[in-house]
Amino acid sequence: MARQPVVTAAQGDGPEHDPALRPKLLREVIGQKAVVQRLGIVLNACRKLKESLPHILFDGPPGLGKTTFAHVLPNELGTSIQMTSGPALSKPADLLPFLTNAGDGSFLFIDEIHRMPRVVEEFIYPAMEDFRIDIVLGEGINARTISMKLKRFTLIGATTRSGMLSGPMRDRFKVHEHLEFYTVEELSRIVRVNAKKLNTEIGDDAALEIARRSRGTPRVAIGRLMWARHYSASEADGRITLDVARAALDMAAVDGEGLDKQDRRYLEVLIDVFGGGPTGVEAIAATMNLPTDTLSDEIEPYLLREQFIVRTPRGRLAMPRAFQQLGRPMKRPPQGDGPTLFDGVEEQ
Repeated sequence: MARQPVVTAAQGDGPEHDPALRPKLLREVIGQKAVVQRLGIVLNACRKLKESLPHILFDGPPGLGKTTFAHVLPNELGTSIQMTSGPALSKPADLLPFLTNAGDGSFLFIDEIHRMPRVVEEFIYPAMEDFRIDIVLGEGINARTISMKLKRFTLIGATTRSGMLSGPMRDRFKVHEHLEFYTVEELSRIVRVNAKKLNTEIGDDAALEIARRSRGTPRVAIGRLMWARHYSASEADGRITLDVARAALDMAAVDGEGLDKQDRRYLEVLIDVFGGGPTGVEAIAATMNLPTDTLSDEIEPYLLREQFIVRTPRGRLAMPRAFQQLGRPMKRPPQGDGPTLFDGVEEQ
């Protein structure tokens, strides 16, 4: 009989939503069809060959399902998973308990693996390749090295910045999957499925409205579903209709394009303060009093994807859609600056 999955969490890890809302098996995952298909092939092959899964790296923007896949794979194989994060591993000794406690076929999940210090990264290399670790005892001429064998485990890494991983680290992952943004139809299905798990009645048109305003991200869709559920329980009869969904999202300052207060503030700063750009992200972050990482990791990906802004060698530049969204007239730059984005656009 297969062992039941056991999940342990280390410092710095914590689900954003009720873990019961996560899919349990690969067939329950909505969206990411190509990734699901490839992982299914790897799972079937490893079952037939009676081998452990190769090390897997998931990359992509936040909220697209990297942690969800990390939970699904141990469930498929009926094995255990240990979870930690890159910032929690400040020295090699922090990684030792996870490696020594790993069983045959078990999983170790490291979130934000690109933030793992180089000394820890180099310590884990022999563990990933040869399933052993070298421990140095003593100091100076009395020091000696002990090589400790490990069980064959699978390391799952998740990162929002795969480019920050070193080449040797990235090459040690035999399976590398990039997660894409979801379509409105896929998000609508996710909203309906999770509303059913929450015993909440929701109309198809309401689920579609929430999906349209969820930035192509399941985590955002579930968060906005939870807000609409609370709003309906407080201000309506508990059912999420189209009117209730619109009222809830409007109160949360989420517009029809899925932009929230921070998104609109970003565009307002770029257009009103910097004249539409181009300007550096550091200048925008300083004006908004936010960390640069918050802008580049959380705000900008959706604005870039939906063509509200573009990145140029000289900085961020607002696109015509951003001016239209805020109801601002597009201003021509002073003469002599050379060709710009707005050349050939007639003033209204």
